[in-house]
Amino acid sequence: MNFSRELDAALRAATAWGRAALLRILASLALVALSVHAVDAERIVKSAQKYGPAAVANAKALQQVIAGINGRDDLAKLKAVNDFYNQRLAYVEDIDNWGVQDYWASPLESLGKGAGDCEDYAIGKYFTLTSLGLSHAKLRMVYVRASIAGAPNGYVAHMVLAYYPTPDAEPLVLDNLQPGIHPAGERPDLLPVFSFNAEGLWQGVGSIRANGDPLTRLSKWREALTRARQDGFQ
Repeated sequence: MNFSRELDAALRAATAWGRAALLRILASLALVALSVHAVDAERIVKSAQKYGPAAVANAKALQQVIAGINGRDDLAKLKAVNDFYNQRLAYVEDIDNWGVQDYWASPLESLGKGAGDCEDYAIGKYFTLTSLGLSHAKLRMVYVRASIAGAPNGYVAHMVLAYYPTPDAEPLVLDNLQPGIHPAGERPDLLPVFSFNAEGLWQGVGSIRANGDPLTRLSKWREALTRARQDGFQ
């Protein structure tokens, strides 16, 4: 996946999980007006038709997963949704999947391809979980440095989904690189850099503000969010 120059700079200034509370530098994005409703699985299946037969088949499979976990606790939802996307999507770079260097797909777009890269796994999990009733405040998309043997400089830019049971709690990490869900403290291979959700944007620790216009920097996120909402995700 490609990052802007600002994100590359943020990667170089990466900080460790949970040393201190993340600074909320944006009280609200234009994305804030998402409310949580009961998941509309039928609408999601209907919307999948525009993405082709594979999207419909995968959306129906997701509908079955949703039916089995609706009303259960957060941990049950996390496990089921994490397993679903990790098993349903093959890892494919954007240039091979979409013909462009960087594309943030909506959940149904990814399910239509049956493939995606790291942010696509995280986006699918994020919107499925919020549609199941998890608060946006409990979920954050997180840019990380992922330590991988053989990678240039020993790491790659990567994205995961983090779940915070309470604002000050150690988050749980949902990742396509590892099938299980683990507390951040058990993932020393990941170094967090920059996080966001539908309600705000956070970076590092202390009082350093992000450079540039956050809405511009998150334009791909805003576009994916819009498409996901149009398809029935919350």
